[in-house]
Order: sequence, then structure tokens, then C-alpha cells
Amino acid sequence: MTTSIVTLPELLAARVHLGHRFNKWNPKMVSFIYAERNKIHIIDLVQTAFFLGSACDYVKALAKQKKKFLFVGTRQELNTILAEEAQRCDSFYVNQRWLGGLLTNWVTIRTRVQALENLEKKEKEGFFNSLPKKESARLKKELDKLRRYFNGIRKMNTLPDVVIITDQRKDLTAVQECNKLNIPTICIVDTNCNPDIVDLPIPANDDAISSVKLILGKLVDFIKEGQKERELNKTS
Repeated sequence: MTTSIVTLPELLAARVHLGHRFNKWNPKMVSFIYAERNKIHIIDLVQTAFFLGSACDYVKALAKQKKKFLFVGTRQELNTILAEEAQRCDSFYVNQRWLGGLLTNWVTIRTRVQALENLEKKEKEGFFNSLPKKESARLKKELDKLRRYFNGIRKMNTLPDVVIITDQRKDLTAVQECNKLNIPTICIVDTNCNPDIVDLPIPANDDAISSVKLILGKLVDFIKEGQKERELNKTS
């Protein structure tokens, strides 16, 4: 396994160790909890580093095989960060609202993506300008909505090979759909989460922006390393 992916000072500075109040914990997280301080569970950062290292090795190996990743994180304060990190490694993302059936009813979801592309084509051709104001406004509102929900998956023509989730409880439906379809999941699990329902849990604070940004950044760095090695192998 890759070592020294992240240092203890980095994890502490990013507030990765801070879990939830002890009365809101999930007992299945017991093995990932180091201690309790002022009624707050403290996450074992040695395990965070280990599981993050395992996840980084995993995504790097898959990136070398040209596998596709979908990043999921719909908390408003993380919208921009998630999109930027996913785009940094040429991956797909959902950063607004997880629409039920996004994976399990993928054929129908693709029709909504096609509707987005059709409306954008009409906008580019100036079709909206030829319509009455009310109808034009309605179509522009629909276009904005479609962009908001589907912009990050518009080029995702098939189901992803791996789904990376930043908030298990908020995006539980995404986890459940992945499990139903046997799509591997990597998930940040806070002390109120269930690590048993994801394939590769990373114990960490999922509320602090700094914590999520650090972990996403490391995963993306290794995806990019795998992609780079794949390209070098093609030219050698």
C-alpha cells in the first residue's frame, strides 16, 4: 500500500478527527473511534490515513485501467469544491440533488440529459428569441434546472465503475442504488454513519469543508497519477 499519503498535522489541521456528539453515533463505527472529548467522538486518524491510503491505491489502479468515476456530494457548501475536484480528473459528478433512479433507472435519466442538450442547441440557434416572452422564460428556467442537475453527468454514457460519496447520510439513496447495481463505493464515514454498507469506508469528519476537501484532493491526485501512467504506457 502507498505510504505517507497524508500526515497527522494535515489531518488535524483539516479537522478530520472531529466526529459527532457521542449520543448521535452509530455503534458500527466503534472500531474507528479513538476517544471521547467533551462529549464529542474523536476519530482514529491512524485508521483514517490507512483507509485513505487504501482508497488512493485503489483509484490509481482503476484509473490506469481507464475506469470511470462518479463523485457525489450534494451539500450546498461543497457544491463548488466537488465539481472542481471531479473536473480536475476528468470525472463525472452530482453536486446538487441526487434524483432517485439516477443509476437504477439510467435509461430514463439519459433522456433528461438529451433534453438538456436539445434545449442548449435551441438556445444557441436563437430559437428562444422567436418565442413569446412567457414561453421563452419557461424554457430558460427548464434549461437552468437541467444544467443544475445534469451538467456533471452529461457525458456519462454508461454507468460509472466506481462512485465516491462525501456524505453517506445525505446521499444514502446513492449508496443504496450502487449496492443494488454492485457498483463499488468509496465513502467518507463520520461517527454517525454505517461503514458496513459501503465497499471502502474512509473514517473522517464529513461536515467540515476542510476535511472533505483534503480527502477529495488526495483521491483526485491519485486518479490523475493513474491516468498519467496510463498515457505514458501508451506512448512507450
